[in-house]
Amino acid sequence: MSEIESGGGGRKKNFEPNLVPFIDLMSVLITFLLITAVWTQVSMIQIGSSIYGKKSANQPPPEIQPEADLVLKLEIKANGYFVTVGKQLTGFPLVSGEYDEKSLLEFLTKTKQEHPGKKDAVIMMADELPYERLIQGMDSFLTAGFPAISVATGGPL
Repeated sequence: MSEIESGGGGRKKNFEPNLVPFIDLMSVLITFLLITAVWTQVSMIQIGSSIYGKKSANQPPPEIQPEADLVLKLEIKANGYFVTVGKQLTGFPLVSGEYDEKSLLEFLTKTKQEHPGKKDAVIMMADELPYERLIQGMDSFLTAGFPAISVATGGPL
């Protein structure tokens, strides 16, 4: 409890400060601090000491992926599948209103046979399509033998 003396009469007034607004402010500030601390950790990039520091004698050279420069991309659109291998674009339009998964899988399997060292692939999908289309495309890549699948977003299809 606090006391305040008023000027001339020698009277003292007692009052209790209201701590509820202060506690509310502190709880908001602590919550904000905790949330932003997580995001600063996400934005950090882990860099190994071998890049700028000393290299150890037993460290193997970085592995260069065969056919890493070959682009393998699947675009899933409202009118069908479109596969880009290098600079060649192959389309699989809708067959009686359905996506042609069988032809897509055959083409991807043939592509894997032609490029056995290729492991990575990219999928792009229009936003208005159902999520199951993306999963079907990923399953086709995995079945054909492309385990490193990336999903690209942000560009118009």
